[in-house]
Amino acid sequence: MNIELRPVTKDNFGDVIDLEVSHDQVNFVASNLYSIAESKVYPECIPLVIYANKTPVGFIMYAFDEKDESYWIFRLMIDRYFQGKGYGREALQLVIDEIKKKPNVDHVKLSINPSNHAAARIYEQLGFKRTGEIVEGEDVMCLYF
Repeated sequence: MNIELRPVTKDNFGDVIDLEVSHDQVNFVASNLYSIAESKVYPECIPLVIYANKTPVGFIMYAFDEKDESYWIFRLMIDRYFQGKGYGREALQLVIDEIKKKPNVDHVKLSINPSNHAAARIYEQLGFKRTGEIVEGEDVMCLYF
C-alpha cells in the first residue's frame, strides 16, 4: 500500500473538500472544509491530505494541545468510495510515527463518538485505550508509546 500524507495546498484544496464520508458517518466527523478553516484559526492544527497512489482518499488533522500538554488526532476521514482498504489505519500510523519523533512525547490522544464502533475498532487495534474522560460528548482514547 502506497499511502502518503501531504499538506493542504491550493492545488489539492478542491479535491480535499469534495471528499465525503458515507451518509451514516456524517455525524461522526466535521467536514474537511470546516477542519481546514479551523486550522487557519488554530495554527497549531496540522491538516493533511491522505493520498493513495497519487489519489486523494482522505483527510487527517493533528495538533499539540497546550492545555493538557498532549498531541491529539482531531480528525480522520476516508472518502466513502475508498473505505475498507486500510487507508485510515495506515494514515493513523503515519501520524503516530510523526508524533513519536517529537521530543518528550510518550502518548497521543483522540476522541470518538461513542456510537462510532467501526472507528473504535481501528483505534483499539492500534493500541488506543479509553481513558474514561469525556470531551464534548465524545470518549477520549489514548495511545502510550
